[in-house]
Amino acid sequence: MTRRGTAGGPEETAPDEPVGAALTTGALARRLGVAQTTLRTWERRYGIGPSHREEGRHRRWSPEDVARMENMCRLTAQGVAPAEAARLAMAADGRATDRAAPAPRPRTPGGFRDLPLGQVWPESRGLARAAVRLDASAVQAQLRAAVDAYGVVVAWEQIIAPTLHAVGRKWATADESYVEVEHLLSWHVSTVLRSVGASATVGASATVGTSSADGRPPVLLACMPDEQHSLPSEALWAALTERALPARIFGAALPKEALESAARRLGPAAVVLWSQSRETADMSMVRTLLALEWGVRGARSHPLVLLAGPGWADAPAEPGASRLTGLASGLALLESMYRASG
Repeated sequence: MTRRGTAGGPEETAPDEPVGAALTTGALARRLGVAQTTLRTWERRYGIGPSHREEGRHRRWSPEDVARMENMCRLTAQGVAPAEAARLAMAADGRATDRAAPAPRPRTPGGFRDLPLGQVWPESRGLARAAVRLDASAVQAQLRAAVDAYGVVVAWEQIIAPTLHAVGRKWATADESYVEVEHLLSWHVSTVLRSVGASATVGASATVGTSSADGRPPVLLACMPDEQHSLPSEALWAALTERALPARIFGAALPKEALESAARRLGPAAVVLWSQSRETADMSMVRTLLALEWGVRGARSHPLVLLAGPGWADAPAEPGASRLTGLASGLALLESMYRASG
C-alpha cells in the first residue's frame, strides 16, 4: 500500500506494524518523526542504513537498525553533527565505522523547466529561471518588481511561494542538488520582505512603550521554539507594515520563555505562531499564551492566539485559539480585528 509523499512521490506505508517486525522506510520515518528523504540522505552520506537488503523488495529495517536510527536522532537532537552522530550510533552497536560514506555524485541543477512549477504566473517562471542561474541581481530585481507591482499578499501567494515550494520539492528529490538555489532565493526573499514598510517600522520602533504610535497594541509574530522556517512570518509582517498595522517579529526558533516574556511585555492584540511541521507544533505553548492576561482588574485583556502553518494541521482544537489558512485570509482577519477595536 502506498500514499503520496510530501514531495509528490509514493511514500511507503505499513499500518499496524507488529512490535519487533522489520519496518519499511516509511514506517521508520513516521516512528522517528523525520522525512523519508532524510533517512536516505543519512544513508547516502554517512553509510547508516538497513543492515540487509532483499532483491526486488522494499528495504526493511530490523529492530537493531531501528535502535541505531533512534540513537542517531537522539544525538542530533542534542546538537551533535549528523556525521559524528552516525559514527557514534554505528559504533554503539558494533557496526564497522571506518568505511567511508558513499561520495555524493557531482550534480548540477538543470534548467528552470526541471522545477515542478505547474500552472503559475509568468513572473514565477522568470523568478525560477533567475534563481536556478544563481543570478542574484535578477532575483532581487524580480522580487522587488513583484512586490511593487502587486503588493506583498499577491506577490507572495502568486509568485514567491509557488517558486519556493517548487525549489524545495526539487532538492528533496534530486540528491539536494538544488539546495544552493533555495538558499539564495530564500535570502533574497527575506531581504525584500524586510525592506517593505521600513520607514513605518523605524517610526514604530521609536515609540516609547509597548503600543504603536497611535496607541494600538501590536500583533506579535513568532516561530515556535524549535521552528527554523521564518519566511511565512516575514511575509505576514511585511503585509501588516505595508498597511501601517503595528507588528513585532522575532524570527526563527524563539525560546518558549522568551516568547512568553515578550507577550507579557507587549500586551499584543494577537499572537501568530508559525509551525512548519508537527514536530514543532507545541500545544502547551498555545495554552500558556491563552492563560496570559494584563490590564486593570475588571478589564483584563487576553491575546488572540492564531496558529499558522502546516504543523498545526493535526493539532487538537484548543478553545480560544484559531487557525490561519493563508496570508490573505490571515491579514483580513487581523485587519478586521483592528477595525472592530476602533
